[in-house]
Amino acid sequence: MRPFPFLERHKQQGWQKKNGIRNFSPPRRLRFEMEIHMEEWYILQAEKKDLPRILEIYAHARAFMRKNGNESQWRDNFPPQELLLADIEAGNLYVVKERERIHGVFAFIIGEDPAYAVIEQGGWLSDTEYGTLHRVAGDGEAKGIFNRIVSFAGRRSPHLRIDTHSDNQVMQHLITQNGFSRCGIIHVADGSPRIAYERL
Repeated sequence: MRPFPFLERHKQQGWQKKNGIRNFSPPRRLRFEMEIHMEEWYILQAEKKDLPRILEIYAHARAFMRKNGNESQWRDNFPPQELLLADIEAGNLYVVKERERIHGVFAFIIGEDPAYAVIEQGGWLSDTEYGTLHRVAGDGEAKGIFNRIVSFAGRRSPHLRIDTHSDNQVMQHLITQNGFSRCGIIHVADGSPRIAYERL
């Protein structure tokens, strides 16, 4: 398999002629994919055809939570398929791939999150525009998924926010390990509390 699977479909798009010499200047989409390609790993916007694999990954994540003492988060088969399809339609859902296999999935949205309008037991570090990471999950087959996700998001917005359940000790560790600071408590749509984090 070629090391850069996305090169072939762009190879005819990037040739430009200057001073009689043909030079290759990657088109915008290719430059974007080359930027995020990391040792056979790359992150792309999810498509509807990815949904069966995405659902498998979320099922694994829910089982992992239950096994590790997190009984409350992502109950009732959260996130629902309807929400994932809406994320895909809006261009907010991403997949983390190694070669052609999806190992991780997450939502990334730049702009104000209504759940973050009120924060208790603390405060945000900055009121500038931020990007939020939601619904982060991996399949358990690969290491470093969250690190790659944060690196990707940080290139698009240096100001990041994320939240997680108080019982999700694994995610809390990963979040602080990636440079986030605990800022307080927010409440999600169903009224349940979450620990809120921010990185500048």
